Amino acid sequence: MGGESTTRTAPRSGGRSTGPVGSKAGQRLSGIAVALGIVLFLGGFAWGAVVYRPYTVPTTSMTPTIDAGDRVLAQRVDGSEIHRGDVVVFTDKTWVTNAPVVKRVVAVGGDTVSCCTDGKLTVNGKQIDEGYLKGSAVEDKKIPTVKVPKGRLFLLGDERQGSLDSSAHLSDAAQGTVAESAVTARVDAVVWPMKGMLERPTGFEALGALSTAGPLRIIVTLIVVGAVLVLGGGAYGPIAKRMGNRRARTRTEPVGAR
Repeated sequence: MGGESTTRTAPRSGGRSTGPVGSKAGQRLSGIAVALGIVLFLGGFAWGAVVYRPYTVPTTSMTPTIDAGDRVLAQRVDGSEIHRGDVVVFTDKTWVTNAPVVKRVVAVGGDTVSCCTDGKLTVNGKQIDEGYLKGSAVEDKKIPTVKVPKGRLFLLGDERQGSLDSSAHLSDAAQGTVAESAVTARVDAVVWPMKGMLERPTGFEALGALSTAGPLRIIVTLIVVGAVLVLGGGAYGPIAKRMGNRRARTRTEPVGAR
C-alpha cells in the first residue's frame, strides 16, 4: 500500500553498540580495575597483619583514651624507638604475670619525672599539658622525683586516680620503671568501637621529637581503594548488559513506503 510507513523494532540480539558501554575497551579496563583492586585490598591486609597486632584492653586504666573492652591496633616496634607520650604494649612479670599491659610512656631513660606541680605532671622541670586526659584529675597522683635509668621507661595510665602504673611500683627495685626491651608494640588507634587514631601527645614536644605515626592510614586507604575498584570493576559487566538490553528494546529503524 502506497503512502504508508511503519516502524519495526530491531531484534534484541541485533545491532552493534556504538558507545563505550560493553565495549572491548570497557571490558579490558574493568578487568584491570578488578585485578588492581584485589592486589591493593589483599596487599593492605597483608601489610597490616605484618605491621600491626590487635589487643583488647581489659581495664579502665587508660580511660578516657581507651575504655575497658576497647579493641586497639598496635604497631610492632622495638622499645628503643619509643618516645615520650607513646601508648605502648609491654610485658613485665613484676606488674602482671603472662599478660600484656597497656600504659602511656611519660618519661624515658635519663629523664626526671615527678607529680604534681600546679596539678600537672613534671618532666625535666617542665610542666606537661596532657590534653588527652580530657580534664581528668592529675593532681591526685603523688609521685616523688624519680630519675629514670638509661634503657628504661616510666609509664602512667591516663586514668590517673586508679591506674596501677609506675606510681604503684615505686618501692620496686627499678622504682616503677620498665625496660625498653619489654615493649612489644605502640598503640596507633582504637578500632572497636571506631574511635580512630590516638591524639598526638603534643605536650611532650618541648622535650624532644614525638613518634612518627605508623602506616595505618595508608593501609586503610589501600584496602578501601581496593574494595572500590573490585566492586566497580565487577559491576561493569552487569551494568553494561542491562544498558545493552535497554537499548535493544528501544531501538527502532524506519521502513520505506510500499
